Amino acid sequence: MAFDSLPIDGDAIVCRGVSKTWAEGTRRAHEALRDIDLVVQPGEFVVFLGPSGCGKSTLLYLISGLETVTGGDVRFFGDPVTGPSPDRSLIFQETSLFPWLNVWQNVSFGLSLRGDPPAARKAVAEQALRHVGLVEAMDKRPDELSGGMRQRVAVARALAMRPKVLLMDEPFAALDVQTRQKMQDFLLDVWRDSGASVLFVTHHIDEAVALADRVVVFSARPGTIKAVVPISLPRPRDQFSREVERLRIDLTELLRDEVDRAFAEQEGLARTA
Repeated sequence: MAFDSLPIDGDAIVCRGVSKTWAEGTRRAHEALRDIDLVVQPGEFVVFLGPSGCGKSTLLYLISGLETVTGGDVRFFGDPVTGPSPDRSLIFQETSLFPWLNVWQNVSFGLSLRGDPPAARKAVAEQALRHVGLVEAMDKRPDELSGGMRQRVAVARALAMRPKVLLMDEPFAALDVQTRQKMQDFLLDVWRDSGASVLFVTHHIDEAVALADRVVVFSARPGTIKAVVPISLPRPRDQFSREVERLRIDLTELLRDEVDRAFAEQEGLARTA
């Protein structure tokens, strides 16, 4: 299995007029996303940034095929997204590793569902773990690993399926600042080697600036795309440079009103509950 030079052509992800209303047709209906238009290129690193409840994670679930759109269309290399696919791997904030399986068994779990024989699964898991620097932990249990190591196992599990798109929903949110920075560097190395596109959800402006080719800034609910900010600075990025500070200020200004709107909405919901 080779992680580099994945054979992909055309746009990786295309969203046209994508909308999502939860509990549609009921008294509890609420609009999460409205008229999202977005194109993601093969090998691109795109970060979704916005206030809580703006639909960032919802859009990931629609692209993954775990949820269906209310309106519009999501396409993956030209084909409609009608359900989950190993070509689109979703990594959650919680690693969701099985505690009764060791590391290589967790990494190869998707392959076991596919019916691959144990020897083949272990070989794929070993290569994926080598790719994330954890081959020595193959036989350990998840509870023997640190939080950062468990998240690397989750990335290895996704890579074992050779996805063309990695969907990451705040994967480093639970980590301390130092481990988060290490994981960001690690993720960039994995991304370069894999050739996959990455769609990454975060609340953190610094994280968005450190990682992204483009930052997609969402409005408060119902989530729309307020702005798309390209970042062409070479990596690794100096977080104290004038260019990065300018980006940080620009993104903060773009988010300021949306955060206030989201906070006011949440206060209103709390009063009426």
